[in-house]
Amino acid sequence: MPENKLLNYTKSVIENIPQDWLNLTTHRLDIYNESLAKTEFLEQFELLYEANNADASALNNLPTAFDYIRLGHPLSCVLEWVIAKLQDVKPENVICFSSMTMPVLAVLRKNLLAGKKTQILYKSELPKYFDAEILREIYGYTFDLMPLDQVDETAAFEGSTILISDRDNICQFDLSLNADFSVNTHPDLGSILLIHDEESADYVSEIQHVRRRESIAMTPADTLTALQQLVYEFAPESTEIDVEGNKKHVSDSIKQITGTNVDPAIASSGLSMQYAIVMGLIHDAREKHPGKAIKIIVPPNCYGGTNDQARRVAACIDNVEVVDLPVDGDNDMVQSTNLVLEQVAKADAVPLIIAEIPTNPRVEVPDLVKLKDALSEVRKTLEGKTAVDPVFILDQTFCPNVHFLGEGNVLAPVRTIAYVSGSKFPSGGKCTAGYCVANKKAETLLSQIKTHLLLCDNAATDLQMEILAKQLPSMNQRIHDAYLNTREFVNFIRSTLPEAKINFVSEELAEKGFTPSVFSLDLPTKGNTEAEREAYKRALNLKLINLMINEIPAESKFCVSYGQLKGCYWTIPATSTQGTTKEGDKDYIVRVALSPDMDLGLHKKVFSSFVEDFIGVDYE
Repeated sequence: MPENKLLNYTKSVIENIPQDWLNLTTHRLDIYNESLAKTEFLEQFELLYEANNADASALNNLPTAFDYIRLGHPLSCVLEWVIAKLQDVKPENVICFSSMTMPVLAVLRKNLLAGKKTQILYKSELPKYFDAEILREIYGYTFDLMPLDQVDETAAFEGSTILISDRDNICQFDLSLNADFSVNTHPDLGSILLIHDEESADYVSEIQHVRRRESIAMTPADTLTALQQLVYEFAPESTEIDVEGNKKHVSDSIKQITGTNVDPAIASSGLSMQYAIVMGLIHDAREKHPGKAIKIIVPPNCYGGTNDQARRVAACIDNVEVVDLPVDGDNDMVQSTNLVLEQVAKADAVPLIIAEIPTNPRVEVPDLVKLKDALSEVRKTLEGKTAVDPVFILDQTFCPNVHFLGEGNVLAPVRTIAYVSGSKFPSGGKCTAGYCVANKKAETLLSQIKTHLLLCDNAATDLQMEILAKQLPSMNQRIHDAYLNTREFVNFIRSTLPEAKINFVSEELAEKGFTPSVFSLDLPTKGNTEAEREAYKRALNLKLINLMINEIPAESKFCVSYGQLKGCYWTIPATSTQGTTKEGDKDYIVRVALSPDMDLGLHKKVFSSFVEDFIGVDYE
């Protein structure tokens, strides 16, 4: 029987799972082809299935599927593939989430932009945090809700029908019901969405993009549990987790690290945290300043996920608009902040500013006192009324150890929310969970942020909290050690290749606590025209990265990772973190991130050979 073959093979895969599939946020970076991602993984996995080969070595050599667990990972791809085989649909028509509500919100978003009606059917009750009023009033989504036992099967519905079912076995689907989308939910695992027909195929990329930008895929550990339920029809007992103890430990650690006293919010990823922040602040602005426009002020070349998400939110909500905040290179963050806030004040709008300090990828730190003054200045509308003061949303992923918000710290007088991506230093690359904190002036905003974190069911999982509880206490020491490696490598490059332009914090800033372990590198170039010089530099970037990866495959990786426990990570922001950024704002430079545990001497040696072999050499 084909089904028996499928389930038996899946059992073998479960028994031979590479540990990296469970323990890393990104698997096999040395064979990661971003443009092919899941397609390449499943093509080669299917060949193993046909050959009935589930050897651990064969599985371990499969190319990476997607990235960072947000968009997907090997186990989520396997789960989706197995369910697709059993239900006779394409693998891309099955999409799993760590959240129970986000797949529904993904369809609602697509239909909102398409002007299409949505009908949501449910068997017994809706997911715990599904708040229809907030979804209609704040998110702008339109839909009808109906218990399944009240549905008239003979009545035609012009639009999309979503069927939500809470199931003990999340992998069991009933496609006999008349729906376009089935969403199976489980309170401990998340959800799995299945697209029934080919006519809805254009939803796939849109739904996956919601998973990438506003949520995450079902986590590896939970995906394994779902697979075990599917093939064994039960899940082995999991290790007991001290949920409440871990929550308290993580909360206390974050307060100590950030110098704040307000209970933090902990999310499944940095971007799901940011989404809750933005939606919570929009909700607050709607209630306190009804009718006023809301301006999300974002650096145009900041991390692509931040930039893209802000524009995605603005596309869905009336009276919300994105405003550019130039911060890098020839632009000064303080001057840009003053200019933009003056414009927003004159328009009598609500300003929400998102910025990274240090900036990404140029690793610049503005004059913080002047920035505080710019954010604190009382401005007037054109009518002479006092303008709405801004909320500053600070992404301090590069320097999560710096105290910005506590009493007496530089941003204490400004309404400020600070957040950190958890896949970086907080977890050391072991999970994606992120967090946010608020200062006293913004404390009241945090409850609204937590409301949207719960509504989206994007809170950190119990296992993610356990990982953070283990990793956070050593974070500041790891930051210090990684900084020392980075400073030594930067100084070495400056002496070895003085013509290169390096963006890194000064010794003076480091003494003030800004000790990132990432820098950007503008390699020397040549050519008769600007186009020739740019092409030469871009080719040289890849020469350097490929040499590092080929010569030091155990440590050097081509990835945007930062704050990992070991190794060195190389990327070109324009083709990775700035993937959705406007072309003119992209940075075609090399960004390097170092860890506390790496062979720095070997990296210096390989860089020296790069300078000797390639700098000044003509090549295509």
